[in-house]
Amino acid sequence: MKTYSQKASEVQRDWYVIDAADQVLGRLATQIATLLRGKHKPTFTPSIDGGDFVVVVNAEKIRITGRKAFQKTYIRHSGYPGGLKVTPYKVMLAKHPERILRFAVKGMLPKNRIGRRLLTKLRIYAGPHHPHTAQQPKIYHPQPRG
Repeated sequence: MKTYSQKASEVQRDWYVIDAADQVLGRLATQIATLLRGKHKPTFTPSIDGGDFVVVVNAEKIRITGRKAFQKTYIRHSGYPGGLKVTPYKVMLAKHPERILRFAVKGMLPKNRIGRRLLTKLRIYAGPHHPHTAQQPKIYHPQPRG
């Protein structure tokens, strides 16, 4: 029996809406990465972008466990000497709540051109509204753990 290999012309993409309110950051990010990558489909092919579009609402209400709210930091560097910028989680949540989830999902995707392309199919909104109703997205309920 031959291994099935999906072609780019055969990809069927769906749109999903996920409500991030009271969801744990890492557990939600793994499920979003799975949807973006297409690993939930029986036609999954590693070298093809066969995933779905994901719209996340209520990113400002995401939850994180333990003492991470006080200990977690986001680090970036300008490239110049002394250009290290450190942003605590609480500040990032107040200013850019959508970036928290984007960074978490980005870390779970491949570090190559497919991973960068997959990230463009992720739309994150801090509030409860999104402008993608014309795509008729399905409501996705994250799988409970247990």
